[in-house]
Amino acid sequence: MADTSRVLLLGKPGCHLCDDAREVIARVCGDLGVGWEERDITASEEDTRRYWDQIPVTFVDGVQHDFWRVDEGRLRTALSS
Repeated sequence: MADTSRVLLLGKPGCHLCDDAREVIARVCGDLGVGWEERDITASEEDTRRYWDQIPVTFVDGVQHDFWRVDEGRLRTALSS
């Protein structure tokens, strides 16, 4: 894995869509050797307020990329460019 995470997944415990997103992100990032991290929005009042109705939210290189679902092909393309 790379030293720096390029992908950030915002989610919360007990979220089945977050579980699905995590699987896709782990697979794609593993295949491409790209670092990723996950943050629980319930640990921050601001994150909870901003993202509650959009989770899971995915960022690539600090820019919001997807919400609700992660499209594997779209993520691969974003990380390959």
